Parts: sequence; C-alpha cells; structure tokens
Amino acid sequence: MKKIFFYLFLAVIVSFYSCKKENSAQNIESSFLPANFVNPFIGTGGHGHTYPGATVPFGMLQVSPDNGISSWDWCSGYHYSDSIMIGFSHLHLSGTGIGDLTDIRLMPINKKVDLTVKVNSRDDLPYKSAYSHNDEKASPGYYSVHLKDYKVKVELTSNLRTAFHKYTFAENDMQSVILDLGFAINWDKTTASKINIIDANTISGYRFSEGWAKNQKVFFVAKFSKPIEKFELVTDGNYKNDVNSVTGEKSFAQFYFKSENTQELFVKVALSSVSEENALENLSKEDIQFEKVKEEATEIWNQNLSKITIETDNKELETTFYTALYHTQVAPVTFSDVNGEFRKEDDSIVKAANYTAYSTLSLWDTFRAEQPLLTITHPEKVSDIINSMLVYYEANKKLPVWTLYGNETNTMTGYHSIPVIVEAYKKGIKGFNIKKAYEAMKTTMMQDDRGLNFYKKYGYIPYNLLDESVTITLEYAYNDWCVAQIAKELGKNDDYNYFIKRSKAYEHIFDAETGFMRGKNETGTGWKEPFDPKYSAHRVGAEYTEGNAWQHSWFVLHEPKNLIKMHGGNEKFTSKLEQLFTESSEITGENVSADISGLIGQYAHGNEPSHHIAYMFNIAKKPWKTQFWVHEILKSQYNATPEGLSGNEDCGQMSAWYVFSAMGIYPYSPASGEYQIGSPLFKKSTIKISEKITFTIKAENVSDENIYIQSAKLNGKDFNRTTITHKELMQGGTLQFVMGKQPNKKWGIINDEN
Repeated sequence: MKKIFFYLFLAVIVSFYSCKKENSAQNIESSFLPANFVNPFIGTGGHGHTYPGATVPFGMLQVSPDNGISSWDWCSGYHYSDSIMIGFSHLHLSGTGIGDLTDIRLMPINKKVDLTVKVNSRDDLPYKSAYSHNDEKASPGYYSVHLKDYKVKVELTSNLRTAFHKYTFAENDMQSVILDLGFAINWDKTTASKINIIDANTISGYRFSEGWAKNQKVFFVAKFSKPIEKFELVTDGNYKNDVNSVTGEKSFAQFYFKSENTQELFVKVALSSVSEENALENLSKEDIQFEKVKEEATEIWNQNLSKITIETDNKELETTFYTALYHTQVAPVTFSDVNGEFRKEDDSIVKAANYTAYSTLSLWDTFRAEQPLLTITHPEKVSDIINSMLVYYEANKKLPVWTLYGNETNTMTGYHSIPVIVEAYKKGIKGFNIKKAYEAMKTTMMQDDRGLNFYKKYGYIPYNLLDESVTITLEYAYNDWCVAQIAKELGKNDDYNYFIKRSKAYEHIFDAETGFMRGKNETGTGWKEPFDPKYSAHRVGAEYTEGNAWQHSWFVLHEPKNLIKMHGGNEKFTSKLEQLFTESSEITGENVSADISGLIGQYAHGNEPSHHIAYMFNIAKKPWKTQFWVHEILKSQYNATPEGLSGNEDCGQMSAWYVFSAMGIYPYSPASGEYQIGSPLFKKSTIKISEKITFTIKAENVSDENIYIQSAKLNGKDFNRTTITHKELMQGGTLQFVMGKQPNKKWGIINDEN
C-alpha cells in the first residue's frame, strides 16, 4: 500500500511540473513582443526618407518630428543627420521622396518669442531647438526627444485618429506651446489658415495648402490638459489683439500655461479633411492618459507584427525583419473620419459606407510587393483600398495613379490600381463589386490620357511623342494583361482578346540586336539614337522612368517566357541577366535620376522597377542564380542602421520586398496569384493565416554560406518547383527546405511547369 501511495505521489509531482513547464512555454510564446525588435530610425538616414514618429497600423495620424530643412533627404520632415528641431507635426509620408504634408505643428518652449519675425529658412525661426540622438527614443507607437534649448522632454504617441503629446518642462520654467500653421518645408505651401480658441483648454482651426497635393485641407482640434492662461495670435506677420480667432495665409500662436501645479503638460490632437466639427468628433473622448494610449498603441503593433514570426540566431536580422514588417503597415493611411466622411479633391464630401477610406496610395511602388503582402496579412484592408479607388473612379472616370490626402498627383507611370484589383479578385478577396471594378479598369485603359492615345494608335508609345515612352509602354502592357484576366473570368471574350493582344506591346520595342527595350519612332522604322543603356535622364528627354535601359528592359511580368524566347533562349537570356549584376555601376548623363540607388552592377535595388528581376533566373531554369542574387541583395541592401535602406522606402514597398524575400518567396507577377521561390534567411518563418491556420517555411542548415536549396518538401511531399500558389499558402502547412553551400542545379528544374 505504501508503494502505491508513493507512486501516486510521484505521478502527481511529475504531472505538476510537466504542466508548469507547458504553461511556462505557453507564457513565453504568448509574451513574444515583436515591437521590441523594431527600430523606427532605420531608413531615416541615407535616402530612405522614413520618419521616426508615432503612429498605429494604417493610422490617420503620423505625429513625428520636423527638422525644418527643405531638401530631398528631408522629405519625411526628418533626417538622421540633423540636430535641430522646429516642432512636431501630425501628417508625414513614409519614404516617398516627395516633400509634402507636415501639417499642424506644435513646439513646446520655455520663453516668449517674437512670431512676427520674417522667416526665410529655419535659421530664422525663433523657436527652433538643438537635440541629440542620445536623448531620443523611438518604438512602434512612441517617440521621445529632449529639446536642449528649452529643457523640455517631448513624448508622442497615437491611436487611430488622435495624437497625444506629453511635455515635461524643467521645474519652475515657463510652460508655453507654439502652434505653427505657416512655416512650410519642401514642396508644401500654406494658402490659408485659421486658429480659433474654443474654450480655456481647446483650440481648433485649419491649414489649407498646395504642393504635391494641390488641394489639401486639414482641419484640427487640440485639447490641453491645463487651461490656457494667456495666448497670442499672429497672422501674416502681425499680432492680433483682443480676438479669440484669426484667419489669414500664415497663422501662428503662442499659448502659456501655469507651471506651479505640475511640470507636465498633455495635448491631444485630431484632424479631419472635412471640418473642425469632424475633427472634434475624431478626437478621443477619454481623458488624456498618455501611458495608457502608449501601451495600447504598443499592443496593437504587437498584434499586427505577430502575423509573421521568424526564428533566427542573428539579432540584427531580427531587427531588420520586424522593422521592415512595421514599415509595411504605416501606409496606406486611414482617410475617412469616424463618421465615415472624407473630402475629395473637388471639395465634395463623400461618406464611406461599410468600409474605411484610405489615402497615400503609392501604387507604382506598392503593387509589386506591399499590396501582395496585405492580401496575406490584412485582406480586409485590401477591399477597403479598392473601394477607395472606385470612389475616385466615380468622380474622374478613371482609376487613381497616386493619391495623397484625397488628391490625385498623377505621379509615376501606368495604372497600377489595376493589378491591385485583379490580384485581390484572383486571390478570393471579397468586399468590393468586381463588375464595377472591371468597368473602371476597362474605362481607364480605353481613355486617351497619359499617352494611351498613342499606345492605342501605334501599339506602343513612340519616343518622340512622349517622354518615358519605353517604361509607359511596358507598364500599360502589364495593365492590359491584368484587365484581360478579369475579362476572361467574367466571360467577356471580345474584351479578353482585345486586351490580351494589346498586352504584347512590349514586343514592338524590344531590340533583338542589343537585347534592350528601346525608344522607337512613330513610323516603327527606327530606334532612338545614339543609344547608351547606362544613360539616365530624370523625367525629361527620357525613355525610362527613374532609370535606364539596363533597369527597365526586364519588365514583362505577364509573359517572361516569351521575353526569354525573344532573347534567344535560356542561356542567352541568363547571360544577359547575369551581366546586369556584374556590369560596372556607372550611370551616364547630365540629369541622372537620384532615384537610381542601391546598385549591384546596373541592378538598382533602391528603386522599384528592379525588384522582380533577380527572380527571373527561376523562369529561365537557373533557380540557383536566383538564390545567389536574392541572398546578395538581402545581405547588401538592408541593415539595422539609419542608413539601412538603399533607396526610398516608398510606403512599404522596399520593406515588403525584404519581408517576402527573407522568408524565401516573392510575388513576381502579383496578379498571377503565384510566388517565386528565392533563398530564405531564417530557420523558420511562420505566417498566421487565421486563428487556426498557419503556413510555415523552414530552412534546415541555413546560414550565410548555406544559401542554396538542396531539396524541398511541401507538407511532407517532395517539392521540386520554383513557384508556390497563394491558394497553397492560405491552406496552411509547411514548406521545408534543406540548404547547402553548393547549388543543386537539378532542384526546381524538373516539373517546373506544374
């Protein structure tokens, strides 16, 4: 009997510790906080053009510091090389290379300043301050810095539609805040502004401006935690006394607060494109609880960043990956107010019914990998983005090119809202009207604007009739192919035949003698001469958009096998493709595009037209070369420093390339519904498809040397192809690679048509 009790006791003890160990493991897993690995300063140096400030995933506000310099590298308002601060504004662009926004700027200071001084540059601003990176911190949803000149610690956080400021002043110092609606940087120019004192704690107003967005109207409400003891209002260089409201072209204000009770001053700010009333409705109703909002923002980021998790022993890679994933979720941005309303560029007010309207649609960039990533991580937002595009179509009878704050900028080439729509439909994403979307796509591609008149007449765009003719022709060809796919799905056979025929436009501009896509005249009898494939001209007198013939001659996403055939077969094609990476990196011309960056030979990873190219070796039956060059790009073009991006972040595209490629897959032709396979960086990557479904990519023996795929299995069965479908991914399972130092030139070749 004693033995029985002993064994029962032993069993209980073992069971207790087993449960404790299991619960401990679950706690460790549940406490994984990917936001801890994010460094928002990555990309704020070099030409990355990112901002370090606070936002939440796809948030309406991006409350971030402004240095006040008007220069390309300061397009986001901030550059890591700087050490002067002029304030903290509420709208910023992530890595576009475009200088716009930075609206509604607050600056805490500890003295009275003269706001009527004439300002030609930031050097003239009486409220600028020095700061040091040693006194600066940033994490997802949070930013802080110490202003040396005023001995003020600034902390910023945000939720979806409200930004929160916390200012900690030195003991007994004057507590004051500047509101700046006038000083503009980069492309932005104030056209009208208003400041209104609503009550002792609340102000409102607006700032209208023109720049890249020609008709930008930003309304705001700000509420302070303390009553305003005194205020001074200035408009167009003059103080306005004994008034509670001012309007003018450029308006400023200085507010003063009592300092006896506490050193801390809190502010919450909401914006709207519609009205001050809507901004007030957008303003969080709860009392200002800065730490609570900060914690909630961090939790939201942890939830979103946990949709993809990785396992690696390399801490720098971990930081690079999760920061990249973070950057893929700061744009596009929420544009509709809490009541659903938003402003269009013609000043009409629209109400989003059963969807959220989004703006900052950098489609020339993001259709390549950012939008495909969203179809996995945030499919519900993809349908909302498409509905936002269709509202634009209703007003303009064509789909958007690049929308910013409700404005069409018409920046960049092609109509890449089209592949976004087609990809979503083919991947089974619901929530938008495909018949209406098809009408929008067809109508857009049948218009005469932006060179489509020439494209329809000649079958390509002649170089002597329109700049950037080669790039535009290639991109319209892909747009046409995308339209054809939906025409086929909807049984519109005549439309299918028309658009599929037109999608062959690239054949007209391929020069078999040189192996490049080249500018051709309208008679079809001659190429533009002289020809130098390294020559670049930025936008004017150019056949290529932000690049040269080396970089743009590979854009045939829809029929790469035909392109290979036109080159003379796999061997000749891959020889030319290899030369792209090994050619000298000299770029010729007197007006070279600054966007050509991140060069490996003539391959320019710092700009989007190159992003699919390394995966073309797969299609030419040399996947080991894809594996080599993808790994080389991952290794050389990204790191965990402020200079960690080799070119414009472009609203998540640069980072989305990294997220996909580091996992080992890439959406070569987004509208195809397939992913090309490259060279995974991590031991394990897990994509959370749903609460019950995950897709895992494992790479056995992976290391800096072991970059080549030796063999693979999908869900335990041999896998010998270089593509995997979106459907396979979404069903969940495991893709297992065995990696090695030497290429296996047989893997991925047999049955690669399946």
